[in-house]
Amino acid sequence: MDVKTAIETRRSIRKFENIPVEREKINQCLEAARLAPSACNAQPWHYIVIDDPQVKADFCKEAFDGIYKMSAWAANAPVIVAVVSDRGNFTSRMGNWFRKTEFYLVDQGISGEHFVLRAWELGLGTCWMGWFDAKKAAKFFNLPSSKKLEHLFIVGYPSPQALKDAPHGRRRLEEIVSYNEYKEKAF
Repeated sequence: MDVKTAIETRRSIRKFENIPVEREKINQCLEAARLAPSACNAQPWHYIVIDDPQVKADFCKEAFDGIYKMSAWAANAPVIVAVVSDRGNFTSRMGNWFRKTEFYLVDQGISGEHFVLRAWELGLGTCWMGWFDAKKAAKFFNLPSSKKLEHLFIVGYPSPQALKDAPHGRRRLEEIVSYNEYKEKAF
């Protein structure tokens, strides 16, 4: 699969086959994520792969409790990858401060997109998730207070039904682009 095809066909998957995901495939996704560019080469990420069924069940009980219960479907996926923030090196943190932009989150977005596109290429489905109890999840992993669990990748082999679901529509290019000046588009 070429990059264009991966970008055009990838979608968020929320229903998975009950098939374990090979660590080799997860490692290929992590390698793609590792190669992503980052501000000042800070590489502000750490990935925790949760593929042990009991650890995953215990984690999900904490992460998807209370108001986060609507995300409990993720417990049915074979793998959950937790992304832990590192605020970056001194130079990138200074850029954050001056620009009022959290570049480490931009960097994680780039790295994460590398992960999900590689997963799709390998026949895996993913769903990028931010609705979970980050405090309980961080406590589960005994993260130091300087770290934050930012988001999760839910990973597995897509169910046939999930592949039949129509992808969400996207705005037309003309609605999101202007050249040489800003022209706000009505949606």
